[in-house]
Amino acid sequence: MKVTLAFDVYGTLVDPSGMAKHLAQDLGTKAAEFADCWREKQLEYSFRRALMDNYADFSICTSDALNFTCRRFKADISPERRSELLQLYRHLPRFDDLTPALRSLCDGFRLFAFSNGRRSEIDAVLSNANILDYFEGIVTTDDVRSFENPVNDRTCLQPGI
Repeated sequence: MKVTLAFDVYGTLVDPSGMAKHLAQDLGTKAAEFADCWREKQLEYSFRRALMDNYADFSICTSDALNFTCRRFKADISPERRSELLQLYRHLPRFDDLTPALRSLCDGFRLFAFSNGRRSEIDAVLSNANILDYFEGIVTTDDVRSFENPVNDRTCLQPGI
């Protein structure tokens, strides 16, 4: 039986700071700082919701974090552009060394991706990064409607799931 390896999507497989290039037209030299703040708030909001046992789909945390970051940076980004940025979050770049690493692992291991996002969003992110086919499956917090770690329960990754 092959050993199963699970990889967090955002920050391990794809780079959320890649949003800085999309934000450059809106924020100029502050784009990278804005992208980092947006990501920090996104995680903070999901952690707070987990502590409060008040689940909301991760795209809501992402949108709320974007709105907070716009206020913090006093960025005048229209609702239409914010919607566009949220869609662009599905097009994050994979890390440069990722494809050779996954290629070398896929013969000896069962590979899974896990994330806070909804399955459809994660499918899109992995597909847009051209790495979806390396994974046997995706485990998401949305499957269990909680931001507590779904991979802690080893039954999540049993054969056939």
